[in-house]
Amino acid sequence: MNADQLRATVVGFLGAFAVLGVLLYLVGVNDLIGVLQSASLEVVALVVLVTLGWLAAWSVALRTVLGVLGVSLSVPRSFFVLNGAMFSNNVTPFGQAGGEPVTALLISKVADTEYERGLAAIASVDTLNFVPSITLALVGAAYFATETTFGTRLRFATGVVAALALVIPGAVYLGWRNRYELEERVVGVFVPLIRRVATALPIFSAPSEESVESRIGHFFGAIERVATDRTGIAVSLAASTLGWTFQMIGLYLAFIAIDQPVPFSAMLFVVPMGAIAGVTPLPGGAGGIEAVLVAVLAALPSVSVSATAALGAVVIYRGAVYWVPVIIGGVVVSVVGADSVG
Repeated sequence: MNADQLRATVVGFLGAFAVLGVLLYLVGVNDLIGVLQSASLEVVALVVLVTLGWLAAWSVALRTVLGVLGVSLSVPRSFFVLNGAMFSNNVTPFGQAGGEPVTALLISKVADTEYERGLAAIASVDTLNFVPSITLALVGAAYFATETTFGTRLRFATGVVAALALVIPGAVYLGWRNRYELEERVVGVFVPLIRRVATALPIFSAPSEESVESRIGHFFGAIERVATDRTGIAVSLAASTLGWTFQMIGLYLAFIAIDQPVPFSAMLFVVPMGAIAGVTPLPGGAGGIEAVLVAVLAALPSVSVSATAALGAVVIYRGAVYWVPVIIGGVVVSVVGADSVG
């Protein structure tokens, strides 16, 4: 991690602490501590177990995509690589967008493959993970629309989901249709920039335009292989959906842990909405995701819990889905880095 990345990460964590501080101020630290102290440790342990189930399911999606790209990775290795990917996402600003380059490098080292193929694999997995989350959120919104009248916050949240369901697939489609023009623009912008950096810091040689074009071509070729493999897409989507289901079960169990059960149907809408907040410039969405989860939970008419109880359950849930992959993935990244140095 260079100085700029370190500075961005530190600023991101400071922002996350600020958002969490505001939440604690609004809810009350003592009240939150009381809720957490009353939590059932057995059920909290189940939340952690379900979190491992989520990571295992998404590792199957990653392993499937890599298999389509001709990269063979064992089940345990795919699990550890996925955790390494989650670690990168959780400690870099802008979540997946910030962590993908690091994740691609990790995949290339562990699987002994090209960086472009690793980047195509994790980009494909992230894209496939988006589909079930938005679908489940729309199903949840449709369900609640038949049960009650939406307030302002819920109408706004539903509008965000609907917009993302249209904008992101549209952007991906347009980007793919114009991939060759995009390749020319990337080469035209980045090659001169890299050459200027290489001139100022003559510790590495700048790549040629042909080399950059070849790498980008390999990346798009890998994406095309994934996009045209129907079996791989079906398996990956099923594994991704299972992972999202595990996450929903985790938040549902977190409410049970503090003896404040809520309808499971609420999780269909709440969990994907929290994931959308992961695009904020905060490491792993920390702070932003918690704030969105509490706000949406408080807005749902079918969830009659206090803000303190909502934050208590969210803290338990996020404590698992954030820190479990950070701990496992941190070890993985450290070991891979040590092996590279050695």
